Amino acid sequence: MALLFLLGCAFFPLCFAGLCWGLQNRTNLQMERQEAVLVASKLVSSVQAIMASTAGYIVSTSCKHIIDDQHWLSSAYTQFAVPYFIYDIYAMFLCHWHKHQVKGHGGEDGTPRALGSTWAVVRGYLHKEFLMVLHHAAMVLVCFPLSVVWRQGKGDFFLGCMLMAEVSTPFVCLGKILIQYKQQHTLLHKVNGALMLLSFLCCRVLLFPYLYWAYGRHAGLPLLSVPLAIPAHVNLGAALLLAPQLYWFFLICRGACRLFRPRGSPPPSPCQTQD
Repeated sequence: MALLFLLGCAFFPLCFAGLCWGLQNRTNLQMERQEAVLVASKLVSSVQAIMASTAGYIVSTSCKHIIDDQHWLSSAYTQFAVPYFIYDIYAMFLCHWHKHQVKGHGGEDGTPRALGSTWAVVRGYLHKEFLMVLHHAAMVLVCFPLSVVWRQGKGDFFLGCMLMAEVSTPFVCLGKILIQYKQQHTLLHKVNGALMLLSFLCCRVLLFPYLYWAYGRHAGLPLLSVPLAIPAHVNLGAALLLAPQLYWFFLICRGACRLFRPRGSPPPSPCQTQD
């Protein structure tokens, strides 16, 4: 199984490096370095999301007994994908670094100033992406050990469903690429925004009530009785996983309010004013 971990350590960085090189040298786009880094990072995230959601679908549909049934992909893909979260922390920082190099920062009085030190860039990155970095670190340091060791082969169905949360990621990545190229008012961006909103709601927010419902059906319990019937630490873990999803979903909804507001109309509701 260590081989899968090492394979993941090589696969994601090599994909990123290869895409960066290709986007700069072997396509008609001939992207600048900072553009290639952003697009390549989003493409790698989309590839990982497609693989994860496919593996999750196979696992969840193969496990008829939601507690005891096992599928080899649940453990195998988890070990293969863990390096992705470590790689992605670096890829996000690299995107932030290039934006910093391109834009620079003005002083407090509005005058230009020299680019800050590497540590200043790191602090800015951690301030901007704190929740995402915390999420990735928790996936590596907490969720991975729990899914491989603590479960002891139980609950592959639930792990498969959790992997399917990645269905929304390609839409999120495409949205960021379109924003980078100032395509916010195109039909593609609006359609992608609607699909992102729907997939995020179904696969990341409603996922948790569904898991509680699935366990309740298995145990013969009504949905509202499930939280009282399972250990408190399970409820706590679910709440900690759900909390950032709710925050990100709020941000997506706020963006959707802006996206589908008629051009030139005043901001009539709080959706457009809560910055």
